[in-house]
Amino acid sequence: SALELVPFGIKPLLRRAAAYEALERYSLAYVDYKTALQVDCSVQAAHDGVNRMTKALLEKDGVNWRQKLPPIPTVPVSAQTRWSIPSAQAPGANSPPATAPQGEPDQTAAGMERARILKEEGNELVKKGNHKKAVEKYSESLKLNKECATYTNRALCYLTLKQYKEAAQDCTEALKLDPKNVKALYRRAQALKELKDYKSSIADIKSLLKTEPKNTAALRLLQELNRA
Repeated sequence: SALELVPFGIKPLLRRAAAYEALERYSLAYVDYKTALQVDCSVQAAHDGVNRMTKALLEKDGVNWRQKLPPIPTVPVSAQTRWSIPSAQAPGANSPPATAPQGEPDQTAAGMERARILKEEGNELVKKGNHKKAVEKYSESLKLNKECATYTNRALCYLTLKQYKEAAQDCTEALKLDPKNVKALYRRAQALKELKDYKSSIADIKSLLKTEPKNTAALRLLQELNRA
């Protein structure tokens, strides 16, 4: 009802998403969290929600889970900027301000959609084994939207390319967005092992095992680290 009065309101979107999540209607929760990020991509609760729902849907529907999603509404630019920019602004006022710090994500719907497409292109390149080109796609995507999954995907490419410092850095960025992200902890542990920082690598694996105590890959890596 609140969303009928104020379409694309952040609080109603987040609260409805949380309600859907509690009801285990993960695809609807995912759509609401994603919509909230189009309105304001700095909302940490929405980033965390997207990551949780992605994991839940992957477990529930397998690798093709995206194909079963309801459509994600495109948030109009007016809804993204109405809290900070008066509606009477001149045309073009919705462009990112010239004073915005470099590296800030593009918060427009078009920017978010472009970031998603670039990430998907990167994913396809990974499947084909072209990790170097995939890194370029993920890097372009991250300029538009700093998303946890994009960082962990690029980290995987860096691991394959033996660029371990870059892999560890990407995982650190992902963990800023989602401190318990299993992929980020595992891949950073892998990178730190190659960098011979065994103590930090073990710490990451132990953090991961608090979330997933039976993660076989993590348990195997911990055994290797204890022997190192």
